Amino acid sequence: METTPIKLSGINDLVQAIQGANRFFLDQTQRQVNSFLTLRNWVVGYYIVEYEQNGKDRAEYGGQLFERLAGRIKKAGVKGLSFTILHTCVQVYSAYPQLVRSVSGMLQLSDNQIDGILQSVTEEFGGLEPTSAAALLSKLSFTHFAELIKADSPLKRLFYETEAIANNWSVRELKRAMDSLLFERTGLSKDKVAVLAGHRKGSGLLPADVFRDPYLLDFLGLEEKPSYVETDLEGAIITNLQKFLLEMGRGFCFEGRQKRITFDNTHYRIDLVFYHRLLRCHVLIDLKMGRFTPADAGQMQMYLNYFKENEAGEGDNPPIGIILCTDKSETLVKYATAGLAQPVFVSKYMTNLPSEQELQRLVLEQQEKVRG
Repeated sequence: METTPIKLSGINDLVQAIQGANRFFLDQTQRQVNSFLTLRNWVVGYYIVEYEQNGKDRAEYGGQLFERLAGRIKKAGVKGLSFTILHTCVQVYSAYPQLVRSVSGMLQLSDNQIDGILQSVTEEFGGLEPTSAAALLSKLSFTHFAELIKADSPLKRLFYETEAIANNWSVRELKRAMDSLLFERTGLSKDKVAVLAGHRKGSGLLPADVFRDPYLLDFLGLEEKPSYVETDLEGAIITNLQKFLLEMGRGFCFEGRQKRITFDNTHYRIDLVFYHRLLRCHVLIDLKMGRFTPADAGQMQMYLNYFKENEAGEGDNPPIGIILCTDKSETLVKYATAGLAQPVFVSKYMTNLPSEQELQRLVLEQQEKVRG
């Protein structure tokens, strides 16, 4: 079948043709890199399951395998495989054995090994036809898979896969459908088409949005820029706070800005992370654009628990959290000091950290500068 060549009779036609080509190839790049990330993580899950079944020293690690493995992998220079993501890799491997043919050459699996892995698909779905590997890889990102594994039955997962692929759902749209119990509501409704109508034909994601996905940034070794998640006012306050603390000369050592931690496929970012040489602990600073709420304290407590368990070194004191909250009428400064039971440490803490008045003044000054 012959194709009709594009007629470029004017500059507008030329611009549109180039724009279309750019969009097409960006989309193909997006799909390809997402496929590779998903397959990499599937293989990671496969390796972990194989180790758990056959590793000679597996008993030595027991229930701490994922935590210790994550630390070893990080030291080896591999990014983006925290202990929570390692768990997700295993779950994706278990839920999607049909992806095995896409990596069988790399893993050098025999036909018998492939058949053994694929057998679980048949057993799990019974008479249902599972979604093909080609459709899954070409339409869904790893972040989609990390949401889909939350479905508590193969039929429910298949339902959301089918709808996500058919309607080009973004991850946010998939989450919305699952959180609103679309599967259950559709099954109970007499007018199933009407229930589905509000979710059909999703917006999808532009390539520029996809390449900001934290999983992809880690996989590709790209920098996660603070500008992705900061407004002008937030960025200005955080920048000046960082500079202020380092210039104080009280033992602050800068570790990171917009430090990301991930739980259950949800990403959280701590605005500033320091290590304090004199206090021998991490200091976490989080900026909230608005009034202080109990939820802010709960979130900071989660950060502190995470750092105490996963980032603290031997002999370190418990981490300290500082929450800065701003609004039009006042600036509130809240310290989260859970675990500071040692009197000597508390005394050092009060001496070496900036006072609430100092932090309050800094935030107010920066607000005035930005608002002009």
